[in-house]
Amino acid sequence: MTNPPPPGNWSDPTWSAQPSSPAPDPTVVAGQPVPAQPGPVDPYAPAPYAPAPYAPDPYAPVDPYAGAKQPATQPMPGYAPPGYPPQYPGYGYPQPPKTNGLAIAAFVLALIGFTSCITAPIGAILGHVAQKQIRLSGEGGAGMAKAAIIVGWILTGFLVLVIAIYAAAIIYAIATSDNSSSSY
Repeated sequence: MTNPPPPGNWSDPTWSAQPSSPAPDPTVVAGQPVPAQPGPVDPYAPAPYAPAPYAPDPYAPVDPYAGAKQPATQPMPGYAPPGYPPQYPGYGYPQPPKTNGLAIAAFVLALIGFTSCITAPIGAILGHVAQKQIRLSGEGGAGMAKAAIIVGWILTGFLVLVIAIYAAAIIYAIATSDNSSSSY
């Protein structure tokens, strides 16, 4: 059973009537069937119209698996030698400069000065010498040399302060001691 058409000239979207004709076939356009869509193209398929070469191309790559086996020491013609290619300049990270050995020794001696206090001034002096060598040769290790100078002179200052306090304590003890000798 169908509903009656809506009254008046306006159309009601909720009104439904039986279709007067069947739905059109989507595969037929203007009475002619629509051709099927082309399938995926294989990019590696050979071209059917490629002309046959008259002479072999001298610049074509050589198949390394065809023919006789060559010794492993010689690269195959047309191919690069085995292994990694050489690094081109300007690509990748630059190689860091060699670290100055005296800067390393100065830094180690300055750090050992935390426990021994004797090696701290030696580390500071070696740090100054290492800085001069680094300026002249362009080697790396300027930061270690500067750290050795700073740590070495700070620890040397503490060492001098401790020695001065001990010396003052000894002088004070001698000055306030009783010089009268008692006889038994």
